[in-house]
Amino acid sequence: MIKLVNVDKYVDSRFQRTFILKSIDLEINQGEFVTIMGPSGAGKSSLMNIIGMLDEPSQGEYYFYDEPVHKMKERKKSEMHKNHIGFIFQAYHLIDELTVYENIETPLLYKGVKGSQRKSMVAEMLDRFQMVAKKDLFPEQLSGGQQQLVGVARAIIGQPKLLLADEPTGNLHSEQGEEIMDIFKKLNEEGMTIIQVTHSEKNAEYGTRTIRLIDGAIDSDTKK
Repeated sequence: MIKLVNVDKYVDSRFQRTFILKSIDLEINQGEFVTIMGPSGAGKSSLMNIIGMLDEPSQGEYYFYDEPVHKMKERKKSEMHKNHIGFIFQAYHLIDELTVYENIETPLLYKGVKGSQRKSMVAEMLDRFQMVAKKDLFPEQLSGGQQQLVGVARAIIGQPKLLLADEPTGNLHSEQGEEIMDIFKKLNEEGMTIIQVTHSEKNAEYGTRTIRLIDGAIDSDTKK
C-alpha cells in the first residue's frame, strides 16, 4: 500500500544541510496498524506528513497503491489525500466557526456526497461517539476530549483506506485515551490501515508493528 524508497527530508541553510529524515526505506501493507515512536525531534511528524501527502520529501520516492506520489501534480495529490486518507492531529484542527455536526460533515462535502447520505452518515458518527446532544455546539464549548472525539469522527467518516493519527491521545485523560485506542483497534479489525505517532508504550501495544526513529533514521522495525 505504502512504499518509501530512500526518502530524505532536509533543510538547507547557507553553509550546511540539516537532515530531518534520512534514507528512509519503508513498506506498509494494507490492514497493518503501525506505531511510529522516537524522541522529540526524531522526525516522526515529518514522516507522517510525507505519508499523508501534506509535505513532500527533499528526495526519494513515495508510492501509494503503486502510484508514484513523488511525480504527482498538486491537484492529483490533493485528490488522493481527499479520497483515501484521514488525518487526526494532536491540536484537533477543528473549524471554530462550524458546529460539531458541520465539522464532522466537512469531508463529505469535499467528496461531493449527496445530502441525504451525508445526513445519515453524520448521524451514525454522532451516535457512535455519543455526541448527539452536542451536535449544535461549537468547538470552544467542548472539552479537549470531546474536541478530539469530533476530530476522530471527522477523520473516519469518509471511510478512508489509511488513517494517520499524530499523538491522538496526547491531550486526553487515560479513560478517553483508551476509548480512542479501542475505536482504532476496531477500525483496524474492519480493514482500515492505521499509522499512529505516539510516546505511549501502552498505545503502541494496540498496534501490530512498531517503528522507532532516532535522528531522522529508522532505528528498529518490530512486528508483533
